[in-house]
Amino acid sequence: MKLSEFKFDLPQSLIALHPSDRGESRLMVVHRKTGEIEHKSFSDLINYFDDGDVMAINDTKVFPARLYGQKEKTGAKIEVFLLRELNREMRLWDVLVDPARKIRVGNKLYFGDSDLVAEVIDNTTSRGRTIRFLYDGDNDAFMKLVDELGETPLPPEIITRRKVESSDRERFQTIFAEHIGAVAAPTAGLHFTKAMMKRLEIKGVDFAPITLHVGLGTFRNVDVEDLTKHKTDSENYRITQASADVINKAIDAKKRVCAVGTTSLKAIESSVSASGHLKAVEGWTDKFVFPPYDFKIANAMISNFQLPESILLMSACAFGGYDLIMKAYEIAIKEKYKFFTYGDAMLII
Repeated sequence: MKLSEFKFDLPQSLIALHPSDRGESRLMVVHRKTGEIEHKSFSDLINYFDDGDVMAINDTKVFPARLYGQKEKTGAKIEVFLLRELNREMRLWDVLVDPARKIRVGNKLYFGDSDLVAEVIDNTTSRGRTIRFLYDGDNDAFMKLVDELGETPLPPEIITRRKVESSDRERFQTIFAEHIGAVAAPTAGLHFTKAMMKRLEIKGVDFAPITLHVGLGTFRNVDVEDLTKHKTDSENYRITQASADVINKAIDAKKRVCAVGTTSLKAIESSVSASGHLKAVEGWTDKFVFPPYDFKIANAMISNFQLPESILLMSACAFGGYDLIMKAYEIAIKEKYKFFTYGDAMLII
């Protein structure tokens, strides 16, 4: 398929700048077999799942990856966005910098009241740099300092229109977040409440935690018309044997396996055995899911409403069918559903 096929006009007013209370977002339910589209509340999700069904949830934890500081000597203000750790012992990180033209190899960067210092050691892309933090403490102390100095990494579509607020630190995190490593939230999981998960568990629905540390590659613009030529950034992921067993039991029993979010979908479809079962794994995936795609594990999916021409929209179209999902998006705009990170949700079954 072509990039231009995923273009649509999205009013800026429909990009949610603040979230609804957890569990109170709107929910569009899309039935793949019949084409029926229902308008519900996220709290109605429980009505679509039964005993033995499984939800694959991404338990990655977002860390405050956006650091503001200044250059040595000039004191010029700079922004560093931490993408991923390259070498823990040497404190090497892959980052994006702004303004890029002023941040060169050899520059020292200061954060806070010089609590944290980094040196630029390599250029990777026009805005990409490799930096080394000059810090002698252990990793826990280092990450604690990053947590204190860093800002919640809300996407540009939000922070260009409002400032980051203290409430974002809690709200940009799922209630089941456990393993630190994401620079963006797995947004479909933001809707869940403890009470809702308990109700689903009482009904017999299992939760299978998987970990995929969401990187900026998930949101990076596609800049080629031919989607087969797009390369995605690798993201670190892990599926335990226990979670694989829970999902495989549901597969064998022909129950519903619901990927909560495109990142969960990407993870479970990245580790499929020849028999169509999920394999335990720890590694990296650069899987790019776009139509047409033959899904092996998931037969249900929850997703937020995504931006035009985004990888996330392509994944939803691959799962729900291009024509049906694009029709659903037309209806969502007409019905004024909220889009993107803090927006409403869609269940595709």
